[in-house]
Amino acid sequence: MVGITIQENESIDKALKRFKKKYERSGVLKEFKKRTFFLKPSIKKRMQKIKAVRRAQRTDMISE
Repeated sequence: MVGITIQENESIDKALKRFKKKYERSGVLKEFKKRTFFLKPSIKKRMQKIKAVRRAQRTDMISE
């Protein structure tokens, strides 16, 4: 559960901005999206391999 404590004389906008930042960093939304649908294990493995290849290509481009 993500929550913040509002300090004295703090504007609502500033508190909301802090909450949103904390919410994003916690990964709640990412986890929710991951659990909303089922992926077959074979498709998960395929996606992981594709990500690994892209990551390797990016590191090769940066090191050159």
